Amino acid sequence: MMKQAQELRHGNVVLIKDEPYIVLKGEYNKSGRNAAVMKLKLKNLFTGNVSETVYKADEKFETVILERKECTYSYFADPMYVFMDEEFNQYEVEKENMENVLPFLEDGMTAELVFFQGKPIGVELPASVVREVEYTEPAVRGDTSGKVMKPARIKPTGFEIQVPAFVEIGDKIEIDTNTFEYKRRVS
Repeated sequence: MMKQAQELRHGNVVLIKDEPYIVLKGEYNKSGRNAAVMKLKLKNLFTGNVSETVYKADEKFETVILERKECTYSYFADPMYVFMDEEFNQYEVEKENMENVLPFLEDGMTAELVFFQGKPIGVELPASVVREVEYTEPAVRGDTSGKVMKPARIKPTGFEIQVPAFVEIGDKIEIDTNTFEYKRRVS
């Protein structure tokens, strides 16, 4: 299916030189005498490289619908992460395609594998995950400005994020998997 650059939206996948790119951001721009253009922020689904490019608004792109499948994380076999679907088919995903997932990955975790031409090229997590705080400094008494943040390590990966001063070791917190930011404390 073909789409003009001006029709592309966040999340669309297009082919550029036979490689799939996901649109992270699209900005339409028409100024005075110049032709209308579309400024696109694209991520190469093979390499993970992000680039910003300007295209003519009427330039055509071939769009791709990626196949998705819910799978469970099984184990790490360097340099591959192995996932399994409900029919016990195993899929290996390269470490390079896992950068956004690794801070939150845990055994038995369900995630969505993204396939291009039958090959797994990425992993998508839920919008947020709940993790236990493994370690953080105690709150400093008297600091009540409300927006004071401190580092905290989460289980099981030891990944560090910024949390409000009132969060303590053992607390369960919700984390946004897109921005890697603290959302709220979960009871």
